Parts: sequence; structure tokens; C-alpha cells
Amino acid sequence: MSAPSADDGIASLLPDVAALDAALRGVGYLADQGLATALFCAARLPQPILLEGEAGVGKTEAAKALASALGTPLIRLQCYEGIDAGEALYEWNYTRQLLSIRLAEARGDHLSDADMFTADFLVERPILAALRHPGPLPAVLLIDEVDRADDEFEAFLLEVLAESAVTIPEIGTQAAVHPPIAILTSNRTRDLHDALKRRCLYHWIDYPSTDRATEIIRSRVPAAQQSLAEQVAAAVARVRTLDVQKQPGIAEAIGWVEALRVLGFEVLTADAAALTIGSIAKYREDIDLVTDRSMAWLVGA
Repeated sequence: MSAPSADDGIASLLPDVAALDAALRGVGYLADQGLATALFCAARLPQPILLEGEAGVGKTEAAKALASALGTPLIRLQCYEGIDAGEALYEWNYTRQLLSIRLAEARGDHLSDADMFTADFLVERPILAALRHPGPLPAVLLIDEVDRADDEFEAFLLEVLAESAVTIPEIGTQAAVHPPIAILTSNRTRDLHDALKRRCLYHWIDYPSTDRATEIIRSRVPAAQQSLAEQVAAAVARVRTLDVQKQPGIAEAIGWVEALRVLGFEVLTADAAALTIGSIAKYREDIDLVTDRSMAWLVGA
């Protein structure tokens, strides 16, 4: 009898969307029905998924939570302007290669190129590490803020995502035994190419409702009072009605509650808000906008 495959393992862990939703809740991540369904499809098909939304709505946390729920590694590639395929895939350990050459010379041995370019001298970067993950379940490969990378890097991703394999000239093609669950995130600082989007499932993560935000805050900061979580969720929603440069997301709301608790505040008063406004307003101009409306307005007094 053959051993169970990774697909069998994923299917047994996630027989349906409800099972995934419960697993995510078990690791402290509250997903709405749409996001839970999208992540379920990404894991079971499997197919890469592109998560878009404003900063701070929980895109990166969704990938982390999925990895935790499955009990499999999260391998993260943080994109940035100028990133290239080499930084995402692999590099050779030149220091170790040089040391091996010198040791061989001391022994009177001769090393060929084939001796120097083997897996022993290979330094895995995130994508190669995800492809070579031994299982039994696939790794979750988080390609974070892909919109920060350039067109050439997008083109490279097309091949990797389509084939779940890469070719290293010196040692050949490295095909994934367990293709990773690929999650790409974007803050939409630029539009991604249609070719990349065609290969991915897509889900937009919006700001949660006040009630949902309260529930999320309570799940992430269980020591916080229900009333404080409600006050903060409502205050953050008020800030989003202003023309601020950076709208606060759920991440800022959680951080605000944590800051209030560290300072000993169990209630969001105008004075407490004035002292901690930097938890949710990240520009001087945004602080001024909130201040002009008054801290009493912010806390709903």
C-alpha cells in the first residue's frame, strides 16, 4: 500500500471550509466566509492566491495563521524594490567552497567544478526552500508585498508558480515533491500584471466591521475588557471617515489596545486617546486631523 500523499493529508485536515475556519480560529485568526473559502481553495486545489487590501487588514497574518493551522512551516519572502531571482532562490556558499579548495590543495587533491557545485554548497533562499520542503505537508510560501518588486521579478514568479520547479544550471531541475501553498500579498502600490493574476485565485480583504473588529481584538488581546475592545474598534472606524494619509487597520487597533493596557487604561478616555494617538495615526497631518475634530469626538464622548 502506498503512503498517504500530501493531498490526502490536506484533505483529511481540511475536509471543508468550516474545518478551515475552525482551524484558523484555533490559532487566533478570525476570517470571514469569503476569506476562509479562498484560503480553502488555495490549500486544496492547490493554486496560488493573491490577497490584496489596505495595509494592516491581516493579509500577512492570514498566511501565518494558515501555516499554524496546518502545522507546516511558513517560509516568507519579503519583496522590495530591486529584488532579483537569485535573492529569492539560492546562492552558492563561496566561503565554504574556498575552504574546501584550500583543504583539497593541502591534501594534494584536485577538485573539479562538479565537486564544487553540489547541494552541499547550496544556500537555499525562500522559494527554493519551499520547493524542497520534505513534507509530509506542503510548506506555506508567503510572497509578501509582491507589488514592491519589479516586472522582471513578476515574470520569474510566473514560471515558479506554474511549474513548482526551478532549474539550477549546475545541478539541474529542482521540482517540488510537495508543491507549496503559495500566498502572495499586495498593498496595491502598483498594478500587477494580468499574467500573474491569471495564475492566482484572488481575494480582497476589506476593513472589518466594528463588531468583527471587536471580536478580532478580543481574540488577539484576550486580557482586554470587552468594552475597551468595542471603544477602540469604534474609534478606529471614526478615524477612517477622515481624509487621513494612512487609514488605521486592524493591526493598529490591536496595537492600540495593547498600548492602552500597558499604560493601565481599561477605558478609552479622551486623555488616554491623546497620549496614545500615535498607535493609529502615523503622520503628523493625520494627528492634526484627529485633533481638530477633538479627542472627545474620537472616543465618542
